[in-house]
Amino acid sequence: MGIISTILGTVGFGFGTTIGILIGYYLFFYYQSTDVQDPEIKPLMELDSEAIAKMFPEIPLWVKNPDFDRIDWLNKLIGHMWPYLDKAICHMAKSIAKPIIADQIPNYKIDSVEFEMLTLGSLPPTFQGMKVYATDDKELIMELSVKWAGNPNILVAAKAFGLKATVQVVDLQVYATPRITLKPLVPSFPCFANIFVSLMDKPQVDFGLNLLGADVMAIPGFYGFVQELIKDQVANMYLWPKTLCVQIMDPSTAMKKPVGLLSVNVIKGIKLKKKDFLGGSDPYVKLTLSGDRVPGKKTVVKHSNLNPEWNEEFDLVVKDPESQELHLIVYDWEQVGKHDKIGVNVIQLKDLTPEEPKLMTLELLKSMEPNEPVSEKSRGQLVVEVEYRPFTEDYIPDNLDDPNAVEKAPEGTPSGGGLLVVIVHEAEDLEGKYHTNPYVRLLFRGEERKTKRVKKNREPRWDEDFQFPLDEPPVNDKLHVEVISTSSRMGLIQSKEALGYVVINLADVVSNRRINDKYHLIDSKNGRVQIELQWRTSS
Repeated sequence: MGIISTILGTVGFGFGTTIGILIGYYLFFYYQSTDVQDPEIKPLMELDSEAIAKMFPEIPLWVKNPDFDRIDWLNKLIGHMWPYLDKAICHMAKSIAKPIIADQIPNYKIDSVEFEMLTLGSLPPTFQGMKVYATDDKELIMELSVKWAGNPNILVAAKAFGLKATVQVVDLQVYATPRITLKPLVPSFPCFANIFVSLMDKPQVDFGLNLLGADVMAIPGFYGFVQELIKDQVANMYLWPKTLCVQIMDPSTAMKKPVGLLSVNVIKGIKLKKKDFLGGSDPYVKLTLSGDRVPGKKTVVKHSNLNPEWNEEFDLVVKDPESQELHLIVYDWEQVGKHDKIGVNVIQLKDLTPEEPKLMTLELLKSMEPNEPVSEKSRGQLVVEVEYRPFTEDYIPDNLDDPNAVEKAPEGTPSGGGLLVVIVHEAEDLEGKYHTNPYVRLLFRGEERKTKRVKKNREPRWDEDFQFPLDEPPVNDKLHVEVISTSSRMGLIQSKEALGYVVINLADVVSNRRINDKYHLIDSKNGRVQIELQWRTSS
């Protein structure tokens, strides 16, 4: 019976399959539904904008909306500059994120959170159109349509309890319509004081998220949850009329034009406080005007001198003599580490009589805070002569905001010589094989100078200046700049490691008076160092 049942089952299956195929073939070819209607065909010009948008969703806004202008020139510009914009944006993102992360990780018992890899990839965003609004107010309003299907690689590593977890963001796609408002418009560069950014619609964001090497977005339901969460969170913060405000300059100060010059003669210091271990100080004075974004001016350093004499003159541009004040800070120069503050004092410009020089002996204070307790120990005195000279309608200097202008050399500088100032600003993309604790070593005419050492940093910032008084211009001289990493850990084979060097010809700085540039380091893969050079003369 078992054999007969098997034979009958096989025959039945084959017969049923054959009949089913024949019936399906007949219904497919000979049966037509009576509900199917012929499609309505219209010329493209007769369709409305909504129908065209559904048919061609990728049409840029400048085609669908006549208010949006085509900006292919901007896309070409960004395409050529994208490799450099990528590094600049990533560097800025790191600098913004580092202090925020440092403040937050102690709350979660995390040892560290670092970017192991941060690049926006090789594909730049595309601007599909821009709409500009004309208003009567002093502002410029722009709406942009931005699409970005990029290939970034963002790898973040978190360490806690001896364990390490990595999160990677890949294949990022963004579509957004931001509104950018520049206001108020002011007569000082960059011609606007604030940037306001908001979104006109909820952004469309899509990306891949790998946690410990696994695709988290593949988890059922998680993808949609993340999509809606990002849209809602971003919309709650930046959806119009809510805005993100970025201040570029103080509007009240930017709207004001220069009205005069403040001439300051830093004469001498008297019985300055000892700050060095051996009972001396290496003082210099820094001068700044409140409400001014221009970098402060500095005197030369007087080594091992508690009663220094400078006799250096400086001119500062005044925009509001009724509210501005002159800040004078005396520092003790240190070859390694942060410069110590000896004392500070301020001069109210409103207390000065125009066109009348005023000799002042200022008592140096620890700080200008009103609640600061008064110390019985003296920090010394600073003797200065100040004079406020307001501009007349017939005469306003043309080079007040010249970025290449440099200070004059101190009094007593030989007429044929000058002062070479080397300012070491920062470095980026440094790579040490064993460690990365960089400092900069300068060699000029057999004299060696060093910056402080920055521990465990591939993008250190120093902002340290070094001065070389010279009897003649260094037209045939070269400056040797070397970036070195050292480690004090025991047992290392290489406690000192060279990260790269560059040799700078000084003839250009003599002719241009000032050069501020980033130099690629020799013997380094991507490392660069930013050096500012100034040649100051007495004339």
